[in-house]
Amino acid sequence: MRQENRSIRQQQIEAAAYAVLEAKGYGGTSMQSIAKQARASNETLYKWYGDKQGLFQALVTRNAAEVKGHLEAKLETDHDALSILGSLGPKLLDLLTGDRAVALNRAAAADPTGELGATISASGREAVSPLLKQVLLRARSEGRLAFDDPEEAMGLYLDLLIGDLQIRRVIGRQPQPTRSFRESRAARAVRHLQDILT
Repeated sequence: MRQENRSIRQQQIEAAAYAVLEAKGYGGTSMQSIAKQARASNETLYKWYGDKQGLFQALVTRNAAEVKGHLEAKLETDHDALSILGSLGPKLLDLLTGDRAVALNRAAAADPTGELGATISASGREAVSPLLKQVLLRARSEGRLAFDDPEEAMGLYLDLLIGDLQIRRVIGRQPQPTRSFRESRAARAVRHLQDILT
């Protein structure tokens, strides 16, 4: 199968996985039910993803890819760290409060095995955190922020940026934030971070 066709087919399979996940939850989702929804063979799913956990790891990885790619690209430039945080914030909020993230987090909360939550953590936060720490360390080396522990500085930034927005989205008490809301919230998080860490 040509790469372009495979990419389109993977998008169809992954869209089917989200549809089944929303309808049946993680525990009720099987490779067979996803294959049926996607009108694909079980063999294709197992060949491409390995197993259910591999498929959901691919979903989380794809969902986080834009944020990770943004950070990797910005870290290769000489842009100042606070401007990188300013451009990252709206993308991170979009990722964490988007419909796909909400579906994954709802399913993870209902998964008694903790398997999906571990996959979300490993392919999401744990993949992005080292890059975010690099940005914060750059801000410290530029004299823009002052902190001893980069882990604490990262936690503070995420608290300022996200707060309870993600959980409120997951429980249905918060509409998806608009672009202007995400941009103003991201700018506010950087201002408050400077206030606290300078």
